Parts: sequence; structure tokens; C-alpha cells
Amino acid sequence: MKRVLVLLTGGTITMVRNPQTGALHPADVDTFKAFVPELFASNMQIDMLPFTPLIDSSDISPANWVKMATAVADNYERYDGFVVLHGTDTMSYSASALSFMLENVGKPIVFTGSQLPVGVLRSDAKENLLTAIEIAAAEGADGQPMVPEVTIFFEDSLFRANRTTKKNAEHFEAFDSFNYPCLAKAGVHIQYRTKWIRYPQSKMPLFTHLKTCSDVAILKLFPGINETVVRAVLGAKGLRGVVLETYGSGNAPSAQWLYQALKEATDKGIVIVNKTQCSMGTVDMGQYEVAQNLLKAGVISGYDITTEAILTKMMTLFGENPDNPEKVKHLLGTPICGEMTID
Repeated sequence: MKRVLVLLTGGTITMVRNPQTGALHPADVDTFKAFVPELFASNMQIDMLPFTPLIDSSDISPANWVKMATAVADNYERYDGFVVLHGTDTMSYSASALSFMLENVGKPIVFTGSQLPVGVLRSDAKENLLTAIEIAAAEGADGQPMVPEVTIFFEDSLFRANRTTKKNAEHFEAFDSFNYPCLAKAGVHIQYRTKWIRYPQSKMPLFTHLKTCSDVAILKLFPGINETVVRAVLGAKGLRGVVLETYGSGNAPSAQWLYQALKEATDKGIVIVNKTQCSMGTVDMGQYEVAQNLLKAGVISGYDITTEAILTKMMTLFGENPDNPEKVKHLLGTPICGEMTID
């Protein structure tokens, strides 16, 4: 019998409507189970571990990521797979974070949620949950897990977690993976695309990275951005890393003051990563002269990584290596768990 642990962290999927007031409120485990009786009609053991209290995803913090990663690690040997119920607003951040915090993952860890609460008639909650559980328990002909990595399942698609971005607040197809193919499609049957799934290269035990650092920032360029704004961000007290969101293939204004501000920051040991503002495509800092200025300033390429992934990767790496910015800089430019493609 397959065993799956479901972590209830919060979010729309865990909400029910009060029949008297009509207001939505978090459901306790028994109430939640009552809305999904199919959970207990299957041939697998499904246990639930609720966070107390449940968390709105807008309030998610690195401390919550640590709690999620610890819950998986503490129960890793007892279960075949894990499902994490989470609000959609920050799901890509949390799921990306866990992909970096849990090293040598060899079992499915599937994040899912819903756009409508579980108790609403047209809710997508039940389908997302049941399919995520099936994926978490799925194994191949060799008896090994079908998708032994951290993923997000939503609507009908399974994505590598650290490749995802929430793209829609209205439709059931809330997430996408713009620079990497989906790992599975769910219809009448679940079609796994094994070519794109990341399988363990060794039998190393699970290892956790539970220290994080929030001394990071996102600096998004825009036409008319001025020196005062840039220096205010780069001069923040205790700043260790910056995600620099640039134009196109990694381009930035050619203003001398911008080059100088970035160069002064990197000289102080602040790690700056170039991330394109485009949803699709990759950073190529050798293509245009304006991007070459960034190279000269010590900015490194984030290639085709998402903002959610580079930010959480940076927070994890600085947490584990607080006094070694050079090591962090090297690892930020190196794929760790399939989060970016380097040609």
C-alpha cells in the first residue's frame, strides 16, 4: 500500500464557506476530509498534517519554508510521496525554495492548490488534490517514483517547481513553466514525460538546508529609473544579493552612473544576478554592448531562471554560506536542481 502525506499549509484550497454567514474560513482537517471522501476510497494510505494556524500565502515567510522542509524531512522515510496544499499567490516561491532546501530528493513532493475553495460547487480543489496525490504515489515499471522531484500540479499540468510562475489570477490554469516543458499532462490518463523529469544520479540520503537569509532585493529596471533609486536599493544596510531585472536578453541602460553604482556594489561583495524581465528566453550578456557593461560591473547571468527561483536560491545559499559570497556567486551561476539551462 502506497503512503502519501498531505501537508495543509493554508490557501484557498483549505477554505470552506460558513453556511450561516457565507464567509470563507479555514477548515479543520475533519471538515476538509468530508469534502473529499474519495481520499479514503483509494488503495493507498493518505495522512494529513495541518499547519497550526493555517497561513494565507501572502503571509508566507522563509520560516514557513523551513517548517515545510522539516515536515518532509522528518517524515521522509515513512511515506512514498508528499503533497503540499498551498495558496497560489506565493506557491512558486515556496515550491522553488523547497527544491533548494531539500538536497538529494528521491521522492515526489507535489505542491497544489486551487482558485476556488474546496466547498464551492465549481471548485478546482478536488481534482487538483486527487491528481496530485496520484502523482505523489505513482511509480514506474522499475518500482521507482515517476517524478522524484519538487513539482507543482495545477489544472492538468505538472511542472518542475523551480521553473514555474503564477500567470493568471482568474483562470484555473494559474501556473506556467515558460522556459521548460511540463513533466506530465493529466487527462483520462496521466501522461508522464520522462525525458524532462529529473531523476537522482545516486542513492545519497536526503539532506536539508534550513538556514535562509532575507538580506536580498529585486531591482527592476524601467525607462527613467534614476540614480537615487538605484543607489537606495544597492545601499540598503546588510544587503548581500540583488536580482537585477533587465530588458530583453539581459540589457540595461548605458548610463555611466548605473555602471558605477553596480560596480561599487559588487566590489563590496554584493552579488548581483542578471534576470530578464521577459517570461520566455534567456540572458545573454555578450550579445549587446549595453549588456557587456553589466559584465564589466561584475554582474553574473541568471540565464533562463525565474525570479522566484533565483530569489529563493539566493536566500538559501546566503543562509548556508553567510561569509562566502564568492561561493554563493559561483553556485548562483550553476544549475543545482534543474532550475536553469546553460547552453
